[in-house]
Amino acid sequence: MAENKYLKWLSSETASVYWHDSAIVEELDQAMENGAVGMTTNPFLIGATLKAQPDFWKRVLPGVPDDVQGDARAEAWIAQVTGWLARNKLGKLYGAAPYAGYVCAQTNPCRPGDTEGMIATARHYAAQAENIVIKFPATRGGLEAIEACAAEGINVAATVSFTVPQVLAMAEAYQRGREKAVAKGVKPGIGIAVLMVGRLDDYLRDVMNDTRVSATEADIIWAGTAAIKRAYKIFQEKGYDCVLMPAGCRGGYHISELAGAKMVMSIAPGIAAKLRDNTDFTEKIDNPVDPAIIDRLSEMPEFIKGYAPDGMTINEFITFGSCNRTLDQFVQMGWNVLKGFAF
Repeated sequence: MAENKYLKWLSSETASVYWHDSAIVEELDQAMENGAVGMTTNPFLIGATLKAQPDFWKRVLPGVPDDVQGDARAEAWIAQVTGWLARNKLGKLYGAAPYAGYVCAQTNPCRPGDTEGMIATARHYAAQAENIVIKFPATRGGLEAIEACAAEGINVAATVSFTVPQVLAMAEAYQRGREKAVAKGVKPGIGIAVLMVGRLDDYLRDVMNDTRVSATEADIIWAGTAAIKRAYKIFQEKGYDCVLMPAGCRGGYHISELAGAKMVMSIAPGIAAKLRDNTDFTEKIDNPVDPAIIDRLSEMPEFIKGYAPDGMTINEFITFGSCNRTLDQFVQMGWNVLKGFAF
């Protein structure tokens, strides 16, 4: 990654925070040179770095014994890789500024309703380093785990999250857990509500093509941006301690249209490259999405579910169209790979 003046501007001259979205060490080093102060990972990204750099990881990790199999094996690889990154790469930034020096580790995507299992995994990951953030799915089970872990002072994030109702529910769950931690004299960890803007666009594109509404591709690419802008306004009004994170971006516009927001932005190398030539150093978070675009998108009930604060109940989160396709990708392309990985 060459010098990226846009990312340097975003991370140093606005309220926005840049986290790198990849577990490849060299990519992280380059991102940090351009202002990244944290790292997001998922099972796929952990598998990708282990396969891409086996000699490096074999040298720095203890490895997983052959008799550790199944979900325990995948969990062990994630714990080891994120623990090493947290201690050896991001630890030097930890505490230097809010949201600086953190690494994300994700729970088992095969069991998005297993609250107790997620809590146990979170404790395992959190024991590796104090600057690890545990990612849970924004399902009923995941949100209950978030509240419980936040009450223990564990850093938490909700992922597999695509909608305004989900991030609002995450903020409320974190707030309840945080207040319990404070009441017990426990130092609260941070809370992050992910909104996977590009994955919302992907899903609604399929809905648009199938239902023949008047929305076009030019509208669809604004859906995720519209949702997170609406969520951000509500977060500001309510004064949540939780912070939003745009993720799953599909273009530089998913970041540039949010520039200046008090958000932690998950930016993959490909998106960073698309931002490299951006010379429009303008904070755009307060720029509204064209109401005509919102009107056309609103012809789809699925958009309303994702855009309206009360568009879904907590029991409906796991049935939203983007949820199972994303969980399946994390399982098939990440978790299952780690279950069978060996040096």
